[in-house]
Amino acid sequence: SGAFPVFPIESYLAPSGGAWREAPGLILRHPATYNIFFFTPFVVLLPEVTINYRHGLPVITLTLPTRRERCQFAVKPMVATVGAFLKDVQREDKGIVKAEVFATDGSKVSDATLMEVLLRNDFKLLINSTAYSVSPPVKDKLSSEHATEMEDIKSLIHRLFVALHLEDHQIRKERELLQKLDHLKEQLMPLEQMKAKIMDSADAKTSRLLWVGLALMSTQGGALAWLTWWVYSWDIMEPVTYFITYGSAMAFYAYFVLTKQDYLYPDVKDRQFLHYFYRKSKAKHFNVEQYNKLKEDVAEAEESLRRLRQPLHLRLPIQEITNKD
Repeated sequence: SGAFPVFPIESYLAPSGGAWREAPGLILRHPATYNIFFFTPFVVLLPEVTINYRHGLPVITLTLPTRRERCQFAVKPMVATVGAFLKDVQREDKGIVKAEVFATDGSKVSDATLMEVLLRNDFKLLINSTAYSVSPPVKDKLSSEHATEMEDIKSLIHRLFVALHLEDHQIRKERELLQKLDHLKEQLMPLEQMKAKIMDSADAKTSRLLWVGLALMSTQGGALAWLTWWVYSWDIMEPVTYFITYGSAMAFYAYFVLTKQDYLYPDVKDRQFLHYFYRKSKAKHFNVEQYNKLKEDVAEAEESLRRLRQPLHLRLPIQEITNKD
């Protein structure tokens, strides 16, 4: 073979620092990264991991540790990722329990890295407990004009892919969102019914409290009028009404100190409503946090569905998408 060094078996000496040791079959393996296959009367040295380009695609050849067989993996560098390549290797040899890729400085290469990026520099491939140094062949640099043409071709292929698969993607995504909405609404329905009952009860109690306040104020005014004109005189009742007014002002100020809000009737009503609502929710075991989370998920799903159905995403005229809705 012209790709690997060939030595006569009689004149080959083992490298210093290690001896050749037998492996299963007719393979002798040195602690370095080489396998030896005997072809009488020659010894062929094969590197553990090699990379060659065939028909424009890189072909990674490595030795499977369990079967001790050479296996080739053709990858699409612009599409395939490091994680996908490692999964293919593990799928081919079930005896591989750990497969990782590291840069030459020892940092781990992410599984999401494209193979095109990985093959630009040397790297280390770790299979189980054995590390292999890999040196990808240097590709000829493209001229600026050729590079521009390649970018135009990539852009054209991308547009063709989008045009051919956009409708299927839209339908599949819409179906997923509709299923998610149905599931969320099924979970939300019993909570909505319980919430409606709790809100009716809290609203009724708040209304009763407002009417009780009106009744107390009317009673207080009638009592002061009766004491002023029928029992005592205004000279006696004037200080009483002054201190009642002053006490009311102190009560309003105390409300502000405790709640950090002005004493406004709509705000007081809403605050009392929420007080009754949460107290009733606790008694009925109504999970307010779960209800709010489901409402947020429903709103998010509906917004995603609305954006998915926009005319620009479906590439339809506005009137056509309106008829479809």
